[in-house]
Amino acid sequence: MGLLLSIGRMLARYLTGPSRAPYVNMPTDPLLLARTIKPGDVLLVEGRQRVSTAIKYLTQSTWSHAALCVEVQITRDRQPHPVFIEADAVDGVRLVGMGEFDGLHTRICRPIGLSAPDIAALVANAMSHIGDSYDLRNVIDLARYLCPTPPVPVSWRRRMIAFGSGEPTQAICSTLVAQAFQSIHYPILPEITRELVEDRDCEGCVRELLHIRHHSLFTPRDFDVSPYFQIVKPSLENGFDHRTLTWQDRREIG
Repeated sequence: MGLLLSIGRMLARYLTGPSRAPYVNMPTDPLLLARTIKPGDVLLVEGRQRVSTAIKYLTQSTWSHAALCVEVQITRDRQPHPVFIEADAVDGVRLVGMGEFDGLHTRICRPIGLSAPDIAALVANAMSHIGDSYDLRNVIDLARYLCPTPPVPVSWRRRMIAFGSGEPTQAICSTLVAQAFQSIHYPILPEITRELVEDRDCEGCVRELLHIRHHSLFTPRDFDVSPYFQIVKPSLENGFDHRTLTWQDRREIG
């Protein structure tokens, strides 16, 4: 067990190093992001680490990391400073500021209809995990699929990213956030079954039943494709005007 953890830590340090892969997506403006994000929002991140390659491949998604906004502090200069909770492969579950995501492409996923007490309970559940270790077995599993990229069937990929130990004091980024939302019974991507309604006045009617999926099976992309989270784009929320853009002279094109 000790040897496995030592290997996991060494792999974590290596895998969280910078990737040499090209980074083509536009980084998010940190000022606009800080002005837009709210407590309870999920921030998806397209990372630049080596491990990001494996996660994006296994999930067939742009997003390799998820963090939960737990607070927005207002400084004396009246500037907002969001605080996030995340599960880091080296440092475990921790609080970080905006600087952790500087220069990265991100997306805000906002749960709809939560009350202030709901958000407080959501944040409290996530905060209770501060100090928990990262699931290093998950790191080892990811390393096996990093290089070269294997021809893995799509149906297997989600299971591969959920291979971790399952210990209650260990987590990966998306399971930490998923557990917090499950604690307040907010849906992400539940399994849905249908059954006939026993009602004489509604013959043939069916109802949908939502079943909770285990938190270890959630990945960052699930918050993006969930029908229960609104995609919030800081550039649009802060008064985007296409007339202010500067375009290349059309005579120079072609």
